[in-house]
Amino acid sequence: MNRSRFLPCSFLALSLLASSVMAAVSQQEAAQLGTTLTPLGAQKEGNADGTIPEWTGGLPTNAAPVSNGFLGNPFADEQPEFTITAQNAEQYKDKLSPGQLAMFKRYGSTYKLPVYKTHRTAAVPPRIYEIAKRSAVQTQSIDGGNGLSNFSDTHHYAFPIPKSGVEVVWNHITRYRGGNTKRRIIQATPQVNGSFSVVRFEDQIAFPADMPDLDPQKGANILLYFKQEVLSPARLAGNVLLVHETLDQVKEPRMAWLYNAGQRRVRRAPQVAYDGPGTAADGLRTSDNFDLFNGAPDRYDWKLEGKKEMYIPYNSYRLLSTQLKYADIIKPGHINQDLTRYELHRVWHVVATLKSGERHIYAKRDLYFDEDSWQAALADHYDGRGQLWRVGEGHAVQEYQQQASIYAVEALYDLIAGRYIVLGLNNEENRGIEYGFKASATDYTPAALRSTGVR
Repeated sequence: MNRSRFLPCSFLALSLLASSVMAAVSQQEAAQLGTTLTPLGAQKEGNADGTIPEWTGGLPTNAAPVSNGFLGNPFADEQPEFTITAQNAEQYKDKLSPGQLAMFKRYGSTYKLPVYKTHRTAAVPPRIYEIAKRSAVQTQSIDGGNGLSNFSDTHHYAFPIPKSGVEVVWNHITRYRGGNTKRRIIQATPQVNGSFSVVRFEDQIAFPADMPDLDPQKGANILLYFKQEVLSPARLAGNVLLVHETLDQVKEPRMAWLYNAGQRRVRRAPQVAYDGPGTAADGLRTSDNFDLFNGAPDRYDWKLEGKKEMYIPYNSYRLLSTQLKYADIIKPGHINQDLTRYELHRVWHVVATLKSGERHIYAKRDLYFDEDSWQAALADHYDGRGQLWRVGEGHAVQEYQQQASIYAVEALYDLIAGRYIVLGLNNEENRGIEYGFKASATDYTPAALRSTGVR
């Protein structure tokens, strides 16, 4: 073999290997977590003018009374400091997303942002802070960020000190959600005039670490198990979706199955991914619109634009009130903005651009992630012509008893159709979110779907 030809080839191979596996941060960088940075990687200090305070540990677990799983409002006595409307939006445009500005233009007489005092309420249990610090030094992204390695023993906050856009996205995907969770929620797709009917779901999320009977080998590449049963209307009742969400989505793509109660059959559901249609969504959201973004990141190039201060939905406890009916919240064009709450927070801005040769109905996505929780707050979606199409808002609350950030409601507005979809409300249900239920691995198999979905 010609040695002079062999060496450059070797260096090229090593270079390609280095580019496909992104290294974790050093111990010195990780030492910032819990000192100059919060334990999850946010800037600990407030901003220069004091409109964003210092993070001091988040909400305590007894922040407000909880009744039957429904959270009380720790800030019930507060009033908006000011309100952004179509008339004064130009004054605040440097802290608004293109999607928010488009909503002002589309619904000038009704869309508004009541802006309240900022509270940095995000917190997770101490053991999760330790996990995040361990993730920082050992987790690696592989194949350009499409999968994770050295992560199976942590499972939360893959990159608390991110170096790229896709690492920020992985933090959202792998954020702590309070452990095994069961909830009854509704989804509605209002007509232009505001009329709507609801689809009721029971969702379950279970994690390998909280499933004692799960074979560790089988759970090594699983992030979570998701099961969603339709409770009503009658024509859909009994249908069940099961998802095994994988970590390394290059090695093993998401696995999904659907049980059709009418046919009494279980079928593989490869369409439950990317831009496949969302369940009973009337064509108003894709599968990866759930949670503002979920699933494999491989169809996009993710560019980290950096951090900025923005008015985002935050501490939206009023939207959880059991004193409200769904009709009080769901209005023509958008949800009732009088019931919303926005605060000034620092966010990570990530732009996703569809890769050449890949297919998706969204050619570009602008996503804004809260620095304290890593949860997505806003998501703007552009079509193939570069036109802003859909605007997503995640109205966040801190689940203070469980110490996890969650959504009170997700809304996705279609600017072209003049319609929207709202998901996650439970105001009229008979119980709030249930945490810590015992999950068995046998409950999350395709064979178990038939017994789950009984009309």
